[in-house]
Formats: sequence, structure tokens, C-alpha cells
Amino acid sequence: MNRFASACSLLLLALLLVPNATAQQVACVNGFADSFPCASVDLLGRVTLPQMNASYANDIWGWTDPTTGNEYALVGLGNGTAFVDVSIPTSPVYLGTLPTHTQTSTWRDIKVYADHAFIVSEASNHGVQVFDLTQLRGMTSPTTFSETAHYDGIGSSHNIAINEETGFAYIVGAGGGSESGCSGGLHMVDIQDPENPTFAGCFSQDGYIHDVQCVVYDGPDTDYTGSEICMAANDPVVTIVDVTDKSNPVQVSQIPYPNDAYTHQGWLTEDQRYFIANDEIDELNFGFNTRTLVFDVSDLDSPEFLREYFHPTASTDHNLYVKGRYAYQSNYTSGLRIVDLGRLISGGGPVVEIASFDTYPPNDASGFGGGSWSNYPYFESGIVIVSDQGGGLFVLEPQLPGNPTDAVDTTAPGTFALTQAYPNPFTDRTQFELTLGDTQDVDVAVFDVLGRRVADLFHGTLGAGQQRSFVFDGSALPAGLYFVRVTGEGFSETRQVALTR
Repeated sequence: MNRFASACSLLLLALLLVPNATAQQVACVNGFADSFPCASVDLLGRVTLPQMNASYANDIWGWTDPTTGNEYALVGLGNGTAFVDVSIPTSPVYLGTLPTHTQTSTWRDIKVYADHAFIVSEASNHGVQVFDLTQLRGMTSPTTFSETAHYDGIGSSHNIAINEETGFAYIVGAGGGSESGCSGGLHMVDIQDPENPTFAGCFSQDGYIHDVQCVVYDGPDTDYTGSEICMAANDPVVTIVDVTDKSNPVQVSQIPYPNDAYTHQGWLTEDQRYFIANDEIDELNFGFNTRTLVFDVSDLDSPEFLREYFHPTASTDHNLYVKGRYAYQSNYTSGLRIVDLGRLISGGGPVVEIASFDTYPPNDASGFGGGSWSNYPYFESGIVIVSDQGGGLFVLEPQLPGNPTDAVDTTAPGTFALTQAYPNPFTDRTQFELTLGDTQDVDVAVFDVLGRRVADLFHGTLGAGQQRSFVFDGSALPAGLYFVRVTGEGFSETRQVALTR
């Protein structure tokens, strides 16, 4: 509460200017904030869909005014994009909407570069709307905005990513438009002059891409230092692409994983060693709980699927973003879920969910019936904004421990250590060791790339501190990729191995 005491006069002004803005801060106490189930996440404020003159919400992003320091939520709606001042989180102020360029649509996506919003949609002939965000400066009452510029190199598209270091936008899942030859892959646009976007090139080798993150690479693989690298959700794999030369992008590698259904989206850890991702349809197809995928991309030429984490709920996962040691995940019906990556970052250990806010209380079932579409955790104030398909905008404040450089005790109860398989690749047999922090039941099995269980290695109880060796004999199996999965009472760990002949 002290954090907002100095803003009392601004809060009073906001309440006077915008009648439907009310102070709404509700702490998470005994598992609830108001009627919303929660754990270590407080509710600061809300703007409902009727307050934004809309009936449906989808994507969300954020912008901080470099002149005033004000923080804004950019909320994707069925009928356009809403702008909300969240500088006083307990009293967010709806400033107006930029209407869709053509028709309404369930899908809209927004990113920001150089104080401009770039907006795409699956609406026919929508193209890319460009909006100068500095128009929001000093506004206090709702307005219907007009786009600042427009890019017609695409017609409809599913998503847009922007590398703010280079000033290039990457549009995926696109069709139509004046530059329509990218086959739904990476449609690259130079936006260094934000109001004059120009086509820069295509990556169409693997067809349709659902989502992507592109960075100037500064990770552990020194062969690619300084290159512009894209991590693409390219169903049924993650595809790594070098786009340094926009006229000649190069596919670096691909990463398969077990029980793939629809590779949806992901984000690199800040050290660029791991890629954290999700599969949107695996919960429905295979009947397990929400699954978070971890890929080791420390060697971009030979990346591997490292492990999977199963959440306590069954909801379908959607968008996630990494900030520091935490991954902020929007998992549809179970809302915002925050996963601690500290053990992973410090030593390759497991991940675990530590906080949550359920924007959709009716249920946590898998499917697409409602709940959180996306979130934005990058404001300096520490607030997290969340979009909910039927609930509108939520302004939240997580209460999280630690920081990204904290050391992690990998011998504590609930933790484990699993070595990499050796040898790998192997021609006959490969071996690895498991050590647990506490006594628990463990299942060890092998799966093929279709998710079929092809071998059982162990099922029973292992004691605390007991090291156990496991041997996978693949002599009777065909050559190919296999996944050795170790499942305990509080973890699930997977190792990818390659059987050769």
C-alpha cells in the first residue's frame, strides 16, 4: 500500500475524470482475492469488457512512456485495440480504442517498437496497423483513435514479434497482401522508420509458423554471438532460424519433443540457455495436466528437449513470457501461473509453479472455453497485466521471493539430480543416474516420438540421497529419437536420446 501513497492526489483526479474507475486493490488472503482463487498474487485493479465497449478480449502488451514514465496496457479486443493507463494500478483508466482495420476477429496481436504499437489480426485484409502511442500522453477521457500508418504487405496474420534491438518485425501465420510469398512462415519487415514499414524478406522453408521470438544472440553458443536468431513454434517442433541476412535466412536446427500436438509459443531464459515453451493441444489430446516444456538450446546446432513440468491443473496453456527467474504463463481457464526457473538457471534443475491468479473461477478444465489469453510482466513497477477473454483486463501484483542470481539448494527435499544419458547418441545401450532429495515413488519409462511407451525401466520407491543407475537397452528398437521420462511425486524429468545403427 505504501508504494502508491504518493499517488493519492492522482488517484483522486482519475476517479473524478473517469466515473467507472474505482480503487479495487484486494490482497490474496486464504487463497482468494475477492472471488478469484490465488496464491501470492494480489488484485490491484480491473477494467471490464463493457467498460472498454467490447465483448471479447485476446492478446495484451505494455508500453512505458519514456517521457512521463506512465505505464499503459494495450488490450486486444474483438473489435479493436484498447489503451488503458495503469500508472495508478488500483485505478486503471480506459483511454479509448483503435477500431479494427476491417472486420472483428477472435485473434489480434500487439507488439511495440519506438513508441509505436504494431497490430495484426486474422481479420481479412487487416494488414498491420501502426499507432503512435505518444498520442496517449496526457489523455484522461475515452477517445476513438485512428491508425497512424498501415502496412499492406500481408492481409491476415496470426501473430507478430518484434526484435527491439534491430528494429525488425516478424509476422507469422500470414496470408494475402502485396507480399504474399512467405507461406505463413517468417514475414520480415523493417520498422526502423516506424511509420514507413518495408518488406525485408521471408523464411518459408517449413511453412506455417504459429509464434516466434527473435533476439540478437548473446548466449553460450559462441558460434552465433551477434547473429539475429529466431525461436519459432513451428508445429510439431521448435525451429531455430538465423535471420541475420534477411535475404537469405538459414534454418539452424529443429527440436522434436514427446507427445507433440500443436507447438504453440515460447520464450528464452535471459541467459539464452533454455527455451521455455508450451503445446496448446496436448492436454486435450493426451489427457494430462498443463505441461510446460524445457529445451536446452546452449548448442544451437544440436539443441535438445530437456524436460517437462506438469502443473497441478488441467487447463490448456497459451502464452508465456520470461522475466528474471520466473516464467509468467497464461493458461486459459486457470489464469496466470508463475513458474520459478531458479533451479534451472543456476544448475539445470527442475521448475516449479510458485504463484497464481485464476481469472476464470468456474473451472480449470482443458479447452478453449474461457480464461486468460496472455499477460505482460515487463513494467518496472512490478505489476503484471493480464487479459481474460471474458473478464477483460486484470492488473495484478505478484509477491515473489528471490532474484535471478539466487543460489538454489539442489539437495533440499523435493529436488532431484538427473544426469545426461551417456553415451548419447548410442548404438545399443545408454545409462544415466538419478538422485532424490527425499524418499518417493518413481516411474522411469521410454517413449518414442509419437508418445508411445516402448520400454519400462523402473517403478518403485527410491530413498532420499540414494543414487540409482538406469540402463536403456535399445537393441530391439528401430533407430531414431527416444525420450526417457522420470516421474516422481513432485517432478517430471525427460532426457532425449538418439539410437543409431
